[in-house]
Amino acid sequence: MTRPLVLYPDRLFPADPGTRAIARALYEGVKDLPIVSPHGHTDPAWFAYDAPFTDPASLLIVPDHYVFRMLYSQGVALESLGVPSVDGSLVEQDPRKIWAIFAQRYHLFRGTPSRMWLDWVFAEVFGLDVLLDESTADHYYEVIDAALKTEAFRPRALFERFGIEAIATTEGPLDPLVHHRAIRESGWSGRVVTAYRPDPVVDPETPGFAAKVAKFGEMAGEDVSTYAGYLAAHRFHRARFREAGATSTDHGHPSARTADLSPEDCEALYRRVLAGASKEDAELFRAQILTEMAGMSVEDGMVMQLHPAVYRSHNQAVLDRFGRDKGGDIPLPGEFVQALKPLLDRHGNDPRLTLILFTLDEDVYSRELAPLAGHYPSLRLGPPWWFHDSPEGMRRFRERTTETAGFYNTVGFNDDTRAFLSIPARHDVARRMDCAWLAQLVAEHRLPEDEAHEVARALAYDLVKAAYKL
Repeated sequence: MTRPLVLYPDRLFPADPGTRAIARALYEGVKDLPIVSPHGHTDPAWFAYDAPFTDPASLLIVPDHYVFRMLYSQGVALESLGVPSVDGSLVEQDPRKIWAIFAQRYHLFRGTPSRMWLDWVFAEVFGLDVLLDESTADHYYEVIDAALKTEAFRPRALFERFGIEAIATTEGPLDPLVHHRAIRESGWSGRVVTAYRPDPVVDPETPGFAAKVAKFGEMAGEDVSTYAGYLAAHRFHRARFREAGATSTDHGHPSARTADLSPEDCEALYRRVLAGASKEDAELFRAQILTEMAGMSVEDGMVMQLHPAVYRSHNQAVLDRFGRDKGGDIPLPGEFVQALKPLLDRHGNDPRLTLILFTLDEDVYSRELAPLAGHYPSLRLGPPWWFHDSPEGMRRFRERTTETAGFYNTVGFNDDTRAFLSIPARHDVARRMDCAWLAQLVAEHRLPEDEAHEVARALAYDLVKAAYKL
């Protein structure tokens, strides 16, 4: 027997009727605002060439580590889900078989944000009204597959349907940015920009680091055998990314450590890491480059984002067989007060710098991040990130940061996703949760209702545009 798929209008709002009514009114004022997605990982080729998505599995399962990490945790082989292998060896190619595996185990997502996002996509994007399970798997596949063959479901049409005003992809420093050039030359009005993620030429522990740095310098026409030439290459590539629309940089370091070494020490350290870095030298080099990147952001105006403290690719066997970004990343403890002091001593009081901080360690919200952002003019707090991009994570963030940092030292919401169709679902969850939090403040007479409407708009739209200069 099939079960209905229902999206309740008051989902995520407070249970108390009076507070729920306030949340409902606040949400009405923001639910249709345009989406600004300033940091994510969608493929710019989608928008450059506007080709149809091939099939439901390739769109909704194969690229989404939120989906396949849950299935993998329950013993489903990544090969059976069509996740490409590093060596090109055979994995499942039949999208119907992949979809069937997913549908049979859809119950595993009960209570998770992924379930909430996927149900929204199924109901709002594809008009499905029965719950996904083994009995409805074929129906789902056929409805979605048929839709993807129509003009209305091409990337640009969905971009416009979702009300996306601007979206930023994220590319590495060696990317030629040809897809972004194609978007600009196509005449399409959708705003798709890039973001500068220099990690492969900043982290000496990256495989092939010295060769990547050499290519980095070659592309820039700079002699990167010296530290000065290496920094000049960064300036060249940052300018190249700005020409492709970039307003931000992004840095995914193992920690938030920064340093401010003398020129002589920088040169000596750089020579050591090119020759093969020790762990301490690698960490010190990453720390120094964060401070250098902050200085360059003061110069060129690019917003700086720091996503530290994740053990990337913890599962060695999965890394060896399938590569990075396959669901094996695990949060680490974070520390910011001592770690950021060298950078903040140099640039923290300069309002020309905007450094947006993210964390997966919620313990530092009230102890470190909110006090830092509540003082330094250069600092802003990014929204709940990754594992905490959830209703509970959003509530905890507001509870622990608002009293010290306020609302206006945060930057609204970003979805940070590869899953294109989930973007409006994720923004909707954030808007609902912020309205629920504001409604509580109003009900407790801690915030006038007219001001709550202004804050709701700021959190949904205004702050992100201003922080990311979009």
